Amino acid sequence: MSCAPTHAVWHQASGAVELAWSDGARAVLSGAALRSACRCAGCERVRRSGGRVDAPVAVRVVDLRPMGEGAVQICFSDGHERGVYPWVYLRDLVHEAIA
Repeated sequence: MSCAPTHAVWHQASGAVELAWSDGARAVLSGAALRSACRCAGCERVRRSGGRVDAPVAVRVVDLRPMGEGAVQICFSDGHERGVYPWVYLRDLVHEAIA
């Protein structure tokens, strides 16, 4: 099965991203949830040092940039745009959101 979603919509008004896969997994992820889940080197460094990456609720997705067929770069209203989100990782986030 492909890791790419069958449905991906960026809701520009709310700054959230709606994702769905062929097996029925589906969720709307807020900009704050996606920003807090960023795995870029800077965010991972914060986590390794015992910190947390907690984005303010008002953080929105302001752009999505495809990165080949396997990932998307997500840009946020706080200026952060270093995170590349593989589809398989976003699928994990969707499963966490619906669990």
